[in-house]
Amino acid sequence: MSRTNRLFLLMDALRGHRRPVTAAVLAERLGVSERTIYRDIQTLSGLGAPVEGEAGVGYMMRAGVFLPPLMFDADELEALVLGARWVGRQGDPVLTQAATNALAKIATATPRDLRDTMADTSLWVVPVDRNPPPPETFMQPAREAIRNERKLSIGYRDGGGMASQRVVWPFALAFFEGKRILAAWCELRSAFRHFRVDRIDDATLGGERYPARRNDLLVRWRRELGIVEDS
Repeated sequence: MSRTNRLFLLMDALRGHRRPVTAAVLAERLGVSERTIYRDIQTLSGLGAPVEGEAGVGYMMRAGVFLPPLMFDADELEALVLGARWVGRQGDPVLTQAATNALAKIATATPRDLRDTMADTSLWVVPVDRNPPPPETFMQPAREAIRNERKLSIGYRDGGGMASQRVVWPFALAFFEGKRILAAWCELRSAFRHFRVDRIDDATLGGERYPARRNDLLVRWRRELGIVEDS
């Protein structure tokens, strides 16, 4: 492995951790010695990479303007294209366009124009239901409510057709084959509830933040359902 490639791999490894990672972990991942990692960290810092940390504690890449040329191997490109194609079948036109735009940016931000290579990727998403889900009007306000921790007022019909008005605190959106499920704290029931997006008749995104953090709601919901969090 050339030193240049190793430096790119080291940056990828650092970007993949939100918290400091030790030289020992980095060395094992890259298949080099810890001494090499220390030298490479110094090199990256000298080139302007926003690397923070110290020996014995760990290192992390903070947000910054340093952005070397993007490099993707064949597996990474296929993963990106396959993910974008999956997003395109989820009934959310805004996300579909965003995925297309992101791929275009990636393809032209690399030293080599990858648009033809990505277009020719022969990995496809074939759903069980051959008919793609119809566009769901309320996907975008649901995502915005989750992103900004805002209350969402919805008109909802249950499986029996019974209508109700709810004010909910959305914190997660799950994509199942053929349906989308919004997980939220429901003020009406004072409990966690799950709402099928295709059964929402209307939705109004309020300006009021709900009185909890999204991650705290997610932790409580996992605990209540007995879901073991991935390590």
